[in-house]
Amino acid sequence: MSSLQDKATLWSSVALRLLAFVFLRWIPGHLFPKIIYALFAIYIPSFITSFLTQAQYNVVEDEIDLIVTETEVENQPPKFASTAAHSQNLPSNEKPSNMEEEVNIHETIVLEESSPKPWRTLLTGLPSPTSAGLSFATLLINILLVLSATDLVYRAKVFHPSHDLSFARLGYVSPNEASLLVREFHPSQLPIFVSYRLATSTEAPWQAAGTIHSLGNDTDYTAAVKFSLPSRPEQMYQWKTSNNHTGFFKTPPKPGQVPSNGFTFLTSSCIKPRFPYNPLDHALAIPGLRHMAQVINSLPGGAQFMMFLGDFVYVDVPHRFGDSKEDYRREYRQVYASPDWPSVGQNLSWIHVLDDHEIENDWDQKTTGVYNHAADPWHHYQTTVNPPPARQAGTFNTLRKGATYFEFTQGPATFFMMDTRTYRDSSAGLAPNDTSKTMLGAEQLADLLAFLEKPEPRGVKWKIVASSVPFTKNWRVNSIDTWAGYLGERQKVLEAMWDVGLRGGVGVVIISGDRHEFAATAFPPPAGGKWPVSATVNEYSTSPLSQFYLPIPTYRQTDEEDVKVNGNSKLGAITIENTSSDQSILKFRLYVDGKEAWSSLFRV
Repeated sequence: MSSLQDKATLWSSVALRLLAFVFLRWIPGHLFPKIIYALFAIYIPSFITSFLTQAQYNVVEDEIDLIVTETEVENQPPKFASTAAHSQNLPSNEKPSNMEEEVNIHETIVLEESSPKPWRTLLTGLPSPTSAGLSFATLLINILLVLSATDLVYRAKVFHPSHDLSFARLGYVSPNEASLLVREFHPSQLPIFVSYRLATSTEAPWQAAGTIHSLGNDTDYTAAVKFSLPSRPEQMYQWKTSNNHTGFFKTPPKPGQVPSNGFTFLTSSCIKPRFPYNPLDHALAIPGLRHMAQVINSLPGGAQFMMFLGDFVYVDVPHRFGDSKEDYRREYRQVYASPDWPSVGQNLSWIHVLDDHEIENDWDQKTTGVYNHAADPWHHYQTTVNPPPARQAGTFNTLRKGATYFEFTQGPATFFMMDTRTYRDSSAGLAPNDTSKTMLGAEQLADLLAFLEKPEPRGVKWKIVASSVPFTKNWRVNSIDTWAGYLGERQKVLEAMWDVGLRGGVGVVIISGDRHEFAATAFPPPAGGKWPVSATVNEYSTSPLSQFYLPIPTYRQTDEEDVKVNGNSKLGAITIENTSSDQSILKFRLYVDGKEAWSSLFRV
């Protein structure tokens, strides 16, 4: 029994420690806590039994001495008198007798006290036979790992629901308009006055931007304030609210113009507070935002905006607490309540696209099920201060009513922000090459193709298409959730992108996220076709901003259609500059933990 208990103790402890490490540092999968708790339930009784029954001494030597003594013994007289009398009259040497043997066994055992073996005890979780202190220490390690897993799952939910969150953030900024999202739970702060002024002088007068008279649970106590600005591109402003929030922003250049230090924006995806797990961090800490702040400060002239490519919240990782509106709203509040948010959110415009973890992993059920509950905070916290909806195909400047995809132009680039979740067919429903299978839906596809086809004003040299999922088919894990599952529609989009290069003067770049890895991919047109090599489309897939990363790459090139350029990590910065020869240069820089790790450069 003792041996069986030792094996149960050993294997449950080793498995618990490995899974806890993976859960806390690599992948916070929703199944891991259940398995960790089950292993701990096996470990505790087996540990106690092993500790109480294991021997404290080892047998060094065991000798046995055997001594046999033989003795002749006269038999007892017969029972019958006549026979007994006859036996008594016999000479002694003729009397009946037998031999009796006496066996004496002497065992000598030499014992030695078991050695403590501290490393074996501490590393495996097995109790020490001689040291209660070491046994307690290794038990404590496993207890702390279970408590850490519990802390990661439940602490933010229990202690930081952030119901009373008060914050304001900068949304989309155009050359003549800015937008702010304001949340205030306390009615005593109403009405909230929003104002702005030129930041070039502390003596500049404050201008009224808007007033929020009421806030309620219908919008989770949020409101968007949009205000017009004087037509002064590349001008620095300060904003403030009467509930004690303030920040700065810079208006972008007009379409076709490029600032002297270049036009720079940031891109990434995937945020989960307090991951990788650090017990000393605040429950809502987001380490990636600290690295992002370092990058912003290192960029000449800073960044114009952050284009966030989805998975701003993870409602289903590491544990889904429910699917009500409040469950989704809480996830957004917790990100905005993070102590690391103000350093990147109050002075930088953030604009967003939607991905699966804002709804449910690998979402492909359109607007059914939990979609409406998930979309509620997505609209209140994100799209109300996003760029305008995309223009409707076949019209001059009519915005697509109700669209959850967006379009805008700033400086040397024009942008189309796709929604790859709301309109898609089931990933597994049709074959990837089926031309009727759609990720975008008919209207969004038409609007995207019109965006690619339309001529751009002088100086606009780049069309940037944002996709929450990778455009390349080179990701080998769950690839049908990416554009690899929609190759028929992807081919239509690619040909429209190559047509842009055929016309000349404008380049096409795709930015994406989702995969928790980095990869750069080129999409050259087929050899011998109507498109020149210069029409090659490039994609940069960047994530996570602050989540787990995959230590084993899942990106692999298998043909000459999607060509790998390089790969691995976190935050992308794209800078567009003009040259003296009227060429435009697009430079992509990859930052890993706040440090530049890789870059590439293209010209049109």
